[in-house]
Amino acid sequence: MTLKDYGLVFAVAFVIALVITPISIKIAYKIGVISVPGDGRRMHARNIPRLGGLAIFVATTIAMLIFGRAFDKIHIIVLGGALMYLVGLVDDIKPLKAWMKLLLQLAIVIMMYVMGVRINFIQNFFGQGIINFGAVTFLVSVLWMLGITNAINLIDGLDGLAAGTIAIDALTMAYISFIINGSGKMAVCVGMMALAGACVGFLPYNFSPAKTFMGDGGALYLGFMFAALTTVGRLKSPTIITMVLPVFVLAIPVFDTLFAIVRRLFKRKSVMDADKGHLHHTLMAAGHGHMRSVLMLYSLSGIMCVSSILMCRDLFWESMILIAIAITFIYVFLTDQANRSLLDGTMDDVDDEAPHLSPHEE
Repeated sequence: MTLKDYGLVFAVAFVIALVITPISIKIAYKIGVISVPGDGRRMHARNIPRLGGLAIFVATTIAMLIFGRAFDKIHIIVLGGALMYLVGLVDDIKPLKAWMKLLLQLAIVIMMYVMGVRINFIQNFFGQGIINFGAVTFLVSVLWMLGITNAINLIDGLDGLAAGTIAIDALTMAYISFIINGSGKMAVCVGMMALAGACVGFLPYNFSPAKTFMGDGGALYLGFMFAALTTVGRLKSPTIITMVLPVFVLAIPVFDTLFAIVRRLFKRKSVMDADKGHLHHTLMAAGHGHMRSVLMLYSLSGIMCVSSILMCRDLFWESMILIAIAITFIYVFLTDQANRSLLDGTMDDVDDEAPHLSPHEE
């Protein structure tokens, strides 16, 4: 496939998502999949439909099946994505208990492993050859897919944040796969371009002020598809670890998730309890406003993505400079004196007027 072909994948997914999103809004109102303010958790000021993930799911699936049907494991990943979307959709319609949702996710991930979507090895970062995971292949594969799936769900807290971040990250992974010789690279390119196109087509309706949310269905689907697709490609450059680049590309949601886990454990709370200590809450509490907070996090994601591209070009030190810049920004966000109450977990009088937070982590 040529660069033009990959552009066509993006365009098809974009158009489908752009067309289906307003339809999903109408369906959401008819079947009552609405995020209603005033329940003590949601902070948006009006009813907002939360079925937008349907457009992302349909657009990505169609584009992948049209352009990627000949590639190995594409159909398996599409099946897993459909099942993961259904789990999120059920949760959007009638909220599931956290343990039940995690159990269903685990079942899907294990099914993917059995069907061959797994991480058997990584390239040796310190020399030639590979490092085979052997007996821990199952654990590594399951933790990777579960972790990334839920990391994206956790950052879906501001209008356009999850969709825009995944669009940036997916375009980066598509580019990296395109320029590096590796098995499965065409499948990764097709899948990532389809994800990016669907997210960009959805954004006009999801960017602040949002007309619709993607819901758990959309967020879980995006996270799973990104995680599953990154297990398909095997980069063959001796200076690249297969799983390192996706981690760098997804640095913001990965960091936010790990920080949330540590924060909740430190406070002796369940890691599955929602709180208001995420990066996007921190920025809102500092008074940056909704749109500016999202754009700042887009920029951080962009810095990490450029760093990943430099790294795959063996420009290690140049990549480290950008990573240091990103870490500096994150440090500033998290240690601002105005946010002491936020970091201490006392957010009662913060964000009261913040519009359109999504229902996942408000």
